[in-house]
Amino acid sequence: MNLVSMYNYSFVIPIYNERDNLLLLYENITDAMKIISNDYEIVLVDDGSTDGSLDIIQKLAKLDINVHFLSLDRNYGQTAAFDAGFKAAHGKLIVTMDADLQVDAHDLPLLLEKLATHDCVIGIRQKRSDNLIKLISSKIANFVRNKLSGEQIQDTGCPLKVFKREAIQKVKLFNGMHRFFPTLFKLEGFTVAEVPIHHYPRRYGKSKYNVRNRLFRALRDLFAVRWMKSRYLNYFIIQKG
Repeated sequence: MNLVSMYNYSFVIPIYNERDNLLLLYENITDAMKIISNDYEIVLVDDGSTDGSLDIIQKLAKLDINVHFLSLDRNYGQTAAFDAGFKAAHGKLIVTMDADLQVDAHDLPLLLEKLATHDCVIGIRQKRSDNLIKLISSKIANFVRNKLSGEQIQDTGCPLKVFKREAIQKVKLFNGMHRFFPTLFKLEGFTVAEVPIHHYPRRYGKSKYNVRNRLFRALRDLFAVRWMKSRYLNYFIIQKG
């Protein structure tokens, strides 16, 4: 990630086949930031979309100098898209969202209030507007994730997060690790809080998640995180001479 911070806020958003949501996403963020701050950027990372999303992203970047984009040569997955976006971001605070409009940038002030005393704040989606299969798989994934990782995060999969730049600079990402941002931050000594936020039905496009990639792949990654926690170097120097 670049060393110089040019903005107070950087929105980093992976995009994969979300053409019909992009203009609404842009309007949602820009409208919310009228109240919060005019010192921000939006970093859109096109993760190999095949539906024309990149064309719309390019038009938004021409329309607004605070919109920046990266285009990956193929679909690498959300962790890689986040990693590329984080490295390109210039903000003191990093905000993550999905492009599906199921969370609202207008809820960001709720997270910022907690950020005064924590390094990372993530949302807890209230009254989830998902189908039954997604709701059940999400609940199971959260339960298993917390049980095996020793965490008590209520909604680690919530896409709306805000964290201090130095937190993500300390973390080395591997494929699938975007699901475990709170745990990775804690391993580096950063503090994490959660706050309730709104949740909305998806308007356009299809969810990229299913039981296979939500449970089975995540379970494999979870064992990797559990191993990392058990082997992590953690010591305190009490005297030096």
